[in-house]
Amino acid sequence: MPQIQLPIFPSNSTAITSELAFQERDGTVWYFNGHLPVFSHPVGDMGSFRFFTSQLIANGNASQTEISRTFGVPLVSVKRACKKLREEGAAGFFRPPVPQKGHKLTPQRIEEVQGMLDAGMSVPAIGTELGVLSNTIHKAIRVGRLKKKLLAA
Repeated sequence: MPQIQLPIFPSNSTAITSELAFQERDGTVWYFNGHLPVFSHPVGDMGSFRFFTSQLIANGNASQTEISRTFGVPLVSVKRACKKLREEGAAGFFRPPVPQKGHKLTPQRIEEVQGMLDAGMSVPAIGTELGVLSNTIHKAIRVGRLKKKLLAA
């Protein structure tokens, strides 16, 4: 006859379900099934947090609502993480985000803006003339795609 395991958690831990709990100790988050640790990750490691909590949901150990309520995470974020686990697997949580290509500053437009900057035009004036936000041009200058003409002192 199987023996029932009482939900005995370490002191100062927070229950996720009647069988699962977590605890933050020395900069590490520990997850427990009863009194046994089953997973850990550094406090700021959001990829590991999203991966493990999504696994708990996918395996039927916790519900999306329980994860959302326990950790104070919006339910839509929990659902998004579960979808990522289903579609991309564990690797989806640990690959760097793909940089987006701008559609306003094409290579041709970059040359045009650079010519205007070299001619001494201000960023807001260029933005107004070309229909591009000044912030977009400033960002391209910050990341080195454009060079702003230095004024002589």
